[in-house]
Amino acid sequence: METKGSFKGLIPFIVFILLYLGTGIFLHIAGVELAFYQLPGPVAAFTGIVVAFIIFNGTIQEKFNTFLEGCGHPDIITMCIIYLLAGAFAIVSKAMGGVDSTVNFGITYIPPHYIAVGLGEKSGVPMPLILAAVMGGAMFGDNLSVISDTTIAATKTQGVEMRDKFRINLYIALPAAILTIILLFLFARPDVVPEAVTHDYNLIKVFPYVFVLVMALIGVNVFVVLTSGVLLSGIIGLIYGDFTLLSYGKEIYNGFTNMTEIFVLSLLTGGMAQMVTHQGGIQWVINTVQKFIVGKKSAKVGVGLLVSLADIAVANNTVAIIITGGISKKISENNDVDLRESAAILDIFSCIFQGMIPYGAQMLILLGFTGDRVAPTQLIPLLWYQLLLGVFTLIYIFVPQISKKVLSIIDRK
Repeated sequence: METKGSFKGLIPFIVFILLYLGTGIFLHIAGVELAFYQLPGPVAAFTGIVVAFIIFNGTIQEKFNTFLEGCGHPDIITMCIIYLLAGAFAIVSKAMGGVDSTVNFGITYIPPHYIAVGLGEKSGVPMPLILAAVMGGAMFGDNLSVISDTTIAATKTQGVEMRDKFRINLYIALPAAILTIILLFLFARPDVVPEAVTHDYNLIKVFPYVFVLVMALIGVNVFVVLTSGVLLSGIIGLIYGDFTLLSYGKEIYNGFTNMTEIFVLSLLTGGMAQMVTHQGGIQWVINTVQKFIVGKKSAKVGVGLLVSLADIAVANNTVAIIITGGISKKISENNDVDLRESAAILDIFSCIFQGMIPYGAQMLILLGFTGDRVAPTQLIPLLWYQLLLGVFTLIYIFVPQISKKVLSIIDRK
């Protein structure tokens, strides 16, 4: 049945966002640290759901059935299970020493003045530039990681494979990263080079990360990839005595619980989205946005704009993708935009703004390392990677020859 657009149908989502945003602003003014992360997202979403039950037409049972239909949608359940497996892989790999080995392997071969705030400061490189480089690297990793919750949310809301989104993403992000590195070499030359330090690492413990990345890129089912990663990290940890069989099981569960908030939030927003869709809220947004869309290019920009505004509002790029993913998919389908591209655009723009907003967790934690000696206004103009990523994404959108070439390369593979 075709649902007519209705602004009333959008009210629960508006309540959710305003409560999340308003609480953050209020606590920020009150001087609370990490103000935008004090109210758990699921609580804000639950409030929106209560509003939906109050204002929407139909019996309680009818509305509850619609809500459960959204919670139990295959895409939502798939996304939630992937979150659990990704959490288990991350925690088990960390427990067996994989994180330390990977980090130590990297910093053994990278000049130390590029990797630490303290060493970078001693080398004479301006502190804001060091922090900007760290932030750029963090967003590059978050955007491209195959086990990142943003990647999972973007691919599952658009119904595409991780490897396809990754490849499009890489073609856009890699030029921005290379140009950023060149700029850092030009403008972040140290006056003094700190003495290099050798760190202990074990390549066998690094292997699970390489395995997961390679398997995901060649198209192996994501459930198989992550489950195999959990087993591989567990076997390595057991062989090296990092944990017992019992503690291995506990680490898997710790990984599950580590994803509880995003798991519950995905379920609740899935149910709320179904109710909002049923009442015409999503169609109202699509009808409104469609007035400004005249083709593929403006549709892609619309997708990027929606997720950017959502991230500015909720200061959480994963939540922003979950909120706008369904709308973005319909806009893309209505305008013949390849859903692999919309997934990449969702992830890219959410990461750009998450890495720039001064009240985001990443920015607040990063500035905390300096003891508040660096202000966000000093850092934002130096976020070259995020700015260049935005430029290269817009080039990809507005030069159709580039997008056609990238898609043809991916299709051949």
